[in-house]
Amino acid sequence: MSAIELAPGETGEPRGGVIAYLMVDGTTRAAEVYEKAFGAKEVARHPVDEKGRTMHLHLYINGGSLMMSDPYPEYGHKIEQPAGFSLTLCVDDVDFWWKRASTAEGMEVTMPLEKMFWGDRYGEVRDPFGVRWAIVGK
Repeated sequence: MSAIELAPGETGEPRGGVIAYLMVDGTTRAAEVYEKAFGAKEVARHPVDEKGRTMHLHLYINGGSLMMSDPYPEYGHKIEQPAGFSLTLCVDDVDFWWKRASTAEGMEVTMPLEKMFWGDRYGEVRDPFGVRWAIVGK
């Protein structure tokens, strides 16, 4: 693996108080899906290895960082089905974000966007890699 390559004009500096680091089978493809569904912007990545895997890829989504890698079972990092969590996007224009995410290729609506008892509108989608995404806003 060579050093991380940064997008032009980017530092790749982590953003946010807590950063999710996903392991998905197909990190490069996931970055493409997240660009279409969530407006993700790639800021850094290790080049793809001889097996087509990416050791590290860093995205900015909605002002925060999301980091990902492909599984490397030979180093103890095997792929597991995501469970017990969702990634939540708190947004100003919930209709815009919902429409983009819920209609992106491979996304499955698991909870339609509806007004919730706490006053916000909330919905969930599952991406093609099994990760649940919640979108919440006014």
